[in-house]
Amino acid sequence: MTAIPASTVAAVRSSRWLTAAWAGLLLFGAFNVFAAVMDLIAATGSGLPSDHTGTFAKVAGTTWTAVRVAQPGTAHYVTLLERGYALHELTFAILFLTILAIPFRARQRWAWWSCWALLIAYAGYTLTFGAHDPVILPRSLIGLIGLPVLLLVHLPAFLRRSEG
Repeated sequence: MTAIPASTVAAVRSSRWLTAAWAGLLLFGAFNVFAAVMDLIAATGSGLPSDHTGTFAKVAGTTWTAVRVAQPGTAHYVTLLERGYALHELTFAILFLTILAIPFRARQRWAWWSCWALLIAYAGYTLTFGAHDPVILPRSLIGLIGLPVLLLVHLPAFLRRSEG
């Protein structure tokens, strides 16, 4: 029986961690696409995504239903903003997934750095919707904490690429 060199075992373990972390990043990207599509559907239906109703009520001091009845023009404007927000969210989610699929897998360092931009969206969601809705706050922290962890798992692979 031949022993497997320790360096081979370490390389396999590292590869598994990188693959799992990459899959986690893909999951974040896929969730962002899903969330944007669901927001677009909600904007077409009720006019406001369900995860935004708590924040809306707290900030506006009234329910979304009451605003739709009493001030349809204002409600239409808010729906227009929600639709625009969802389209921006969808655009950046697709861009994130494209970067992950091609240059990130090729270990192009700029791709690793560009993936950090998604953190701005997660922080914005936490500081806007999460700050006003105790139900949303814990969910908003998943991306805010998870994205840096998954990107940092990849850091040694991106640093190793430039050596030699």
